Amino acid sequence: MTSILPPIPRFVMTVFEPISLIAGCAAPFVSASYFVAEQIPNSANVPLTGNATMVAYQLGNIYLLLAMVGIAVLYTTTEAAVVRNYVIALWLADISHVGITCYVMPYEQLVNVAGWNAMAWGNIGCTAFLFFIRTGYLLGLFGPDRQPVVSWKKLQ
Repeated sequence: MTSILPPIPRFVMTVFEPISLIAGCAAPFVSASYFVAEQIPNSANVPLTGNATMVAYQLGNIYLLLAMVGIAVLYTTTEAAVVRNYVIALWLADISHVGITCYVMPYEQLVNVAGWNAMAWGNIGCTAFLFFIRTGYLLGLFGPDRQPVVSWKKLQ
């Protein structure tokens, strides 16, 4: 692994996050109607239109794309600026992801944290966790970036 991230953000962003994204990718393909209904806790599981099914599948596809891009960027680059800019982009996406979820979810369900389902915990709780890890990394709270190890072949 060539990730230059410090140990904690490296584990979170190169192991935990790709696994959670792959799980998010699989969910709509297992049951698109369940995936859509679970976006807001206690919603009815109703038959989906073709359009809604397409959107659910495309969201799953985007989750897979995010996992692959994250692995590609964080496992291969030794450029600190590339990693930092990638993390900034993810940090901004975390804000909009939680913001949109909070905007759409009815207030009573949003504040009833004990009533959240797994999807709400993923959309809000997990994303907030990732946001705080990224914030800590960007502020240098986990220490400096690691120096990349350059193999002998790259030197020749």
